[in-house]
Amino acid sequence: MILYFSGTGNSLAISRYIAEKLNETVMPLSQAVHHDLSQERRIGLVYPSYWFNAPRAVTELLPRLQLPKEAYVFIVIPCGAQAGNSIHTVQKLLSDKGLKLAYSQKIRVPDNSAVGFGRNPNQQVWKFEKYAERLERIVEEIAAGTQSLHYAWWGPIGALCARPGVQRRTLPMLTPAVNTDLCVGCGICANVCPQDNIALTDGKARCGDNCTQCLACVHFCPHLAVEINGKAVKQEFRYHHPDIKLADMVLR
Repeated sequence: MILYFSGTGNSLAISRYIAEKLNETVMPLSQAVHHDLSQERRIGLVYPSYWFNAPRAVTELLPRLQLPKEAYVFIVIPCGAQAGNSIHTVQKLLSDKGLKLAYSQKIRVPDNSAVGFGRNPNQQVWKFEKYAERLERIVEEIAAGTQSLHYAWWGPIGALCARPGVQRRTLPMLTPAVNTDLCVGCGICANVCPQDNIALTDGKARCGDNCTQCLACVHFCPHLAVEINGKAVKQEFRYHHPDIKLADMVLR
């Protein structure tokens, strides 16, 4: 079973590839909490690194999963560059549930959060040049039951970014909000939000307080109505994994 959390499709695409090669099933973490997975013999967790750590959605959902203690557990992190403490944090949560992390690895993908800093994620597609080769090697190691942890160590930058005081100052840089003057109430942002954090009220989309900064709403809004930190995002800056379409994100 491959469990994933995805905002712009990077984790979903990687999960699907691994699942196809290993004859496994893919399921969003948000759905997995409603299923009994205690009979699974192999559990994969695929999620991005946000702000040098695991997304809050992942750390909140993981303790609710019903997982077998004897399973082979692996983690694959799609990230722009650094995995930070995203593996270390989840490894500790797994340990609290009596599970041992057997394998971990990262794979570089375009950074969807780049738009929050005025950069274009689509200018990072060069990362896909080595993507397929690295992903194939990861699959081979998982298939062989390799016991090897990479990027699972604790780091001071990830710990610093996780401090409440730091997050209060930095998270607004990646927190979306709807410009109601541009919103036409199509509902796409609400449908792609993995946190169910967006709702339509009086024909306009409005964000709640449960955002995990995945920026799916920003990248998939066809009307450029979702802004970051009060700033509009250019059409050419919108990104999603090339193998993942809007329908894939809605149907997950």
